[in-house]
Amino acid sequence: MLRFLLLATLGFATVSVCSHPPNLTIEQRAIASDLFAIDHQFDSATDFAEGTALVQLGREFRYIDRLGRVMVTPKQEFEAYSPFSEGLAVVKLGDQYGFLNRQGEVAIPPKFERVTRFREGFAVVQMGRLYGFIKPTGEVAIAPQYQLTSGFSNGLAAVKRGEKYGYIDASGRTAISLRFDDAWQFSHGLAAAKIGQKWGYINQTGQFVVQPQFDGAFNFSDSMGRVRLGNQWGFVDTSGKIAIAPQYQFASDFSNGLALVEQNDRWGYIQKSGKFAIAPQYQFAGSFSDGLAPVKIKEKWGYIDTTGKIAIAPQFDEAGDFKEGLARVQLNEKWGYIRKP
Repeated sequence: MLRFLLLATLGFATVSVCSHPPNLTIEQRAIASDLFAIDHQFDSATDFAEGTALVQLGREFRYIDRLGRVMVTPKQEFEAYSPFSEGLAVVKLGDQYGFLNRQGEVAIPPKFERVTRFREGFAVVQMGRLYGFIKPTGEVAIAPQYQLTSGFSNGLAAVKRGEKYGYIDASGRTAISLRFDDAWQFSHGLAAAKIGQKWGYINQTGQFVVQPQFDGAFNFSDSMGRVRLGNQWGFVDTSGKIAIAPQYQFASDFSNGLALVEQNDRWGYIQKSGKFAIAPQYQFAGSFSDGLAPVKIKEKWGYIDTTGKIAIAPQFDEAGDFKEGLARVQLNEKWGYIRKP
């Protein structure tokens, strides 16, 4: 079976489809809404990244540009694909993973048990029960020797050896000793790290700038880090101070200066001061990107701007974030891409 690969850090989610028809033809027919840049005709679609998006039409997969033109056609059939990251896309053949280049050719043959997309010049690979790193040439840069890893970010990667976590640099040398009970990747120069049952934040020398005190802590985004105390969510800033006390049922990362939060089973948006910019009122909602956020109103998805004004009327069955000027949306069980109004 062909599958659509959507990758998280060392995680894989798939949408199953069937095997291979003759040829893919992407239509540029007249459509009802002026919003559509590429008509809703795909059975699956990803966000745009590095100028292309991965789409499924019938049983075939192709990479298209923002005009809907096919830019990359795989020269052989694979069971799974991912979007491009640093010029390479993950592909799966049998139980093995490798990488495809932008010419549609195999750049790194499928021979790994698991992989992540490339980031900061490295991809994580699993061989046996251990994880290591490869370069875009396929050469092993850091031999598999770790039980887990976050991948590189800010020049460091969290790794687990035995029962403890620490950090290595791009040469594979230990940059921060393995002394944590859990650890996340760096962002904005800080990383969430766990001692015992509590999380705090360390700097790139391994010193805690936010002492372990939280039940959960996550990456920084837009200079704010999400934290959890019990079932309540809040934020710390890069100075290590609690900027917004934990008080929400859930909170997403800050983006475009606002964070999506859940309160009383409704979703709204807060500023970095903690004040509501948009009161909780939505059934479901997504984070802001490119000045717009998807929201669900009466079973349909549309978009609001940062003032809470409806920018695109609710009309879609599903809606994604704006990436590289376009957002993927589903209408009548087919996916297409809309532009900002």
